[in-house]
Amino acid sequence: MASKKHRETLGDYFTLQRGTTYKSRLLDQPGPILLGLSTIQRNGGFRLDSLRTYGGQSPDTLLVQPGELYVSLKDVTQSADLLGAVARLPFDRRAGRLTQDTVKLQPIGNDVPTDYLYWLLRTPKYRSYCRAHATGTTNLGLAREDFLAFPAPEPSATQRAIAHILGTLDDKIELNRRMNETLETIARAIFKSWFVDFDPVRAKAEGRDPGLPEHIADLFPDRFEGSEMGEIPVGWKVGTLGEVAENPRRTIKPAQMEESTTYIGLEHMPRQSICLADWDHADGLESNKYEFKRGEILFGKLRPYFHKVGIAPVDGICSTDILVVAVKQPEWFGFVLEHVSSEGFVNHTTATSSGTKMPRTNWKDMSGFSVVTPPFSLAKAFDELIQPFMERIVENVHEGRSLTAIRDALLPRLISGDLRVPDASRSIEVGL
Repeated sequence: MASKKHRETLGDYFTLQRGTTYKSRLLDQPGPILLGLSTIQRNGGFRLDSLRTYGGQSPDTLLVQPGELYVSLKDVTQSADLLGAVARLPFDRRAGRLTQDTVKLQPIGNDVPTDYLYWLLRTPKYRSYCRAHATGTTNLGLAREDFLAFPAPEPSATQRAIAHILGTLDDKIELNRRMNETLETIARAIFKSWFVDFDPVRAKAEGRDPGLPEHIADLFPDRFEGSEMGEIPVGWKVGTLGEVAENPRRTIKPAQMEESTTYIGLEHMPRQSICLADWDHADGLESNKYEFKRGEILFGKLRPYFHKVGIAPVDGICSTDILVVAVKQPEWFGFVLEHVSSEGFVNHTTATSSGTKMPRTNWKDMSGFSVVTPPFSLAKAFDELIQPFMERIVENVHEGRSLTAIRDALLPRLISGDLRVPDASRSIEVGL
């Protein structure tokens, strides 16, 4: 009986399947998602804020199934954060397609320790290896043979257990993200029902129960009247965003910045999500920035069609390509947030932007956005209803960052065997 081959490098565990290009006319049509560079987080992990789909056909060999790993062997930035970065397609997703920028790690045999190798490819040692073997200047690349030559000895039982612990941390981080997504969806649905579709008013006009607590239902009228924006509830008015919101321009110069001050740039803001979970610090910034306060709204004004809008989870400073939006009265926060983060508002800012290659919107155009304004009492009721959602979102952001910090601190020590599993478990319990 032949002895089992001793595995020492990534090439002993995987072969590589390269992706391909796709017809532009079939992009964003119903079909599997495309797993390009934009679906991989800096330094590893799956990213889902800018997913694209493809409606055409492609060989089954280009499909990545849930749980499988894929890697970027190129990067277009000097930081090389995406060079060699690995992602795993989540188990709650359907199969995706490789692009020309990614390769799938195809296991050799049925006993490949995928969980362990996934975390190995996220260690500082591996990241340093990728940078050291990078080729090119503007567009960086990692040769297939160099990737497959990375040392990957068979994991011990302890290392397999460690991989499980890291996976548990990641699961909790993902659970928080999904919870935030759900809370955001619920708040959006209530806003649309009350202030866009006017469902409670229609129900009362038709003699139906609006399905709301009595003290809230009483705030809605039971009939409509005409306006320049069509039929609106009686007693409401057509106004503009600028009547309830403002743009506080608090410019701060580099000499005034504390190095530890939170800094948010456009690169930190996800698309189509009000949850801002990524930021840096002011150390090294050399140009003027804008100051923002916790709870204010940040809007990416450069190429606004990217739909980058979120709630500031801390005090800090932001790029001048980000516009700070604050409410004139606290009770209007929910109303303003839902409008500013809506698809309709983003479309408005896109249509009124100036510039071709790098279009920008401005507060004058944003503040002129037409809105159907409810009575103050109803805006207050909506804000009181969704504030617990928004507070929970921010709490989940901070918990997620704490868990991420623990995971990233444990990762190199655990994989190298410098920390025992019981010690790691106690660290995780403290973080939770």
